[in-house]
Amino acid sequence: MSDPHLDAAVEFADNPEARCPCVILVDTSGSMQGEKIDALNEGLRAFKQNLAADPLAALRVEIALISFDNEIKVQQEFGTVDRFDPPLLVAGGLTHMGSGVLKALEMTEARKALYNASGVKYYRPWIFLITDGKPEGEPEQVFAEAARRVHEAENNKRAVFYAVGVEGADMAQLGQLSVRTPLRLKGMSFVEMFVWLSRSTQQVAKSRPDEQVALQPPGWGTV
Repeated sequence: MSDPHLDAAVEFADNPEARCPCVILVDTSGSMQGEKIDALNEGLRAFKQNLAADPLAALRVEIALISFDNEIKVQQEFGTVDRFDPPLLVAGGLTHMGSGVLKALEMTEARKALYNASGVKYYRPWIFLITDGKPEGEPEQVFAEAARRVHEAENNKRAVFYAVGVEGADMAQLGQLSVRTPLRLKGMSFVEMFVWLSRSTQQVAKSRPDEQVALQPPGWGTV
């Protein structure tokens, strides 16, 4: 079994650029079946293609992919875009959203600890949540703890959290989770959303760590 710290040491020696970690956290519960999951899969492929086309962002942006339904699955560990291989996601089960958010926060903290141990500079991590529902099948206190931890991370500048509601999402509940006003996806505009996410991370990756970056307005979503 490989040693993640040793693997990271080799990776960071080969590519000493500052890192911009981004967790894509996606709902794969039963209500996402059909057109939604197909459009989500297409959007992830567009994200990879768009990000890979930017040479500096390809070195700096690290992507992790987590899906949540009855299970929390780390589909992809953190890695630069050349290591990002979008899986074919399938939908089924309930919506363990709070558990998914807690896993994303845990992964970003662990990744930052690895950067610090390796002497690698990094940008504030992004967590990008996409869901068409509300928490189902997990204790209410799990979602409450996730909301508390998101607000704490934002207030302490440890993470940037975005929530996107697909048709059917409980926007009021997403508003409890996110410091920023959640965005409602226009129709099935997953590709447009992921292209915006790619370009936004590219903008951040070309700035200095902790520099404020003015992002393009998300034309794919409404408040």
